[in-house]
This record gives sequence, C-alpha cells and structure tokens, in this order.
Amino acid sequence: GDTAGCTFCHTSPEERCSTCHQRHQFNPAVARKSEQCKTCHWGKDHRDWEAYDISIHGTVYQVNKWDPTQFDMSKKLADADYVGPTCQYCHMRGGHHNVQRLSTVYTSMGMSNADRGAPLWKEKRDTWVSVCDDCHSPRFARENLQAMDEACKDAGLKYTETFKVAENLMRDGMGEPMPKDLAPDWSGQH
Repeated sequence: GDTAGCTFCHTSPEERCSTCHQRHQFNPAVARKSEQCKTCHWGKDHRDWEAYDISIHGTVYQVNKWDPTQFDMSKKLADADYVGPTCQYCHMRGGHHNVQRLSTVYTSMGMSNADRGAPLWKEKRDTWVSVCDDCHSPRFARENLQAMDEACKDAGLKYTETFKVAENLMRDGMGEPMPKDLAPDWSGQH
C-alpha cells in the first residue's frame, strides 16, 4: 500500500496532467483550488494540507472560496487577484507548472543543516520573500522566515530530546508501552 501511495504521487507530476487537473474533469479552474494539492500532500508523512488549512491563509481560503469575487478560479493564475493565497498561487506563481521551483524552504524535520548559509539556501529564501512580497512587505516576510527558523530549531531540539527519553526507557527495560501483565481486560479493568 505504501509503495502504491508513494508511486502515485512521486512519478513526475509535471508529466501527468491528471495529477492536478483530474482525468474526468479536465478543468483549469478545478486545478487552481487548494484541495487539488490535498490529494497527495496530507497525512502522517506530509502534513502540508493540514498546515495550510489551519494557517491564516488557509482560513481565509476556506471562508471565502465559494465567493467568486474573492476567488475567481476562472482567471488564469497569472491574473489571479485572490483575497488570500491558494497553494497554487504561491507554489505555481504566475501559472508555471514546475511546482518544485517554489518548494518548501524546510525539510520534513526542520531546517536542513547542510543548506544553511549555502547560496542555494539564500536564493530559495529570497525567492520566497519575493512571493510573500505580492501581499506583504519584504520585512514581514523575512521576519516570518526567521520566526519559522526559530520554531524549527526548537522543534528539532524537542525531537532529539524525545528520542533520548525513549532510548533511556529502552535501556531501563521499559520500552514496551503496555506490558501484558498491566494490560486492561476488555471491560477496561486491570
């Protein structure tokens, strides 16, 4: 199941129009909706949809998506003047089909230490600032990237700390979360 799921999404979407455009309803207006990205970008292994959906941008989208004066999906992405950004508005800026061009600045478990300070890292961050610049000031975008940097550093520390706790529990022979002699019976009683 995992292999089939991975293969479905990770076989060059740029070569398969139906990844975003739906095979049975080939309509650019449908492909411009954030829900199209949810097909692949949600769940335990990548929580992109969940992160977007609960963000201020996602909330603005969810509240206003039915109003064509706020989100006119019939317009080309290059001509979009949405009240808030969809996934496509930022990641496919101007309507290009190379989604990877504006991929995330972070790895799945925080910042990539190898990229910090590298020219590619700076270029990617500057590109994102220019995207945010469509609606926000460059200062606002840079400050938010900095805040995300700090959050990722903190999360990385917590992640490492959690694994140390688990490792110590294993060493102490307490790695089994529910030993059989302490497991409740079907009625919930010990």
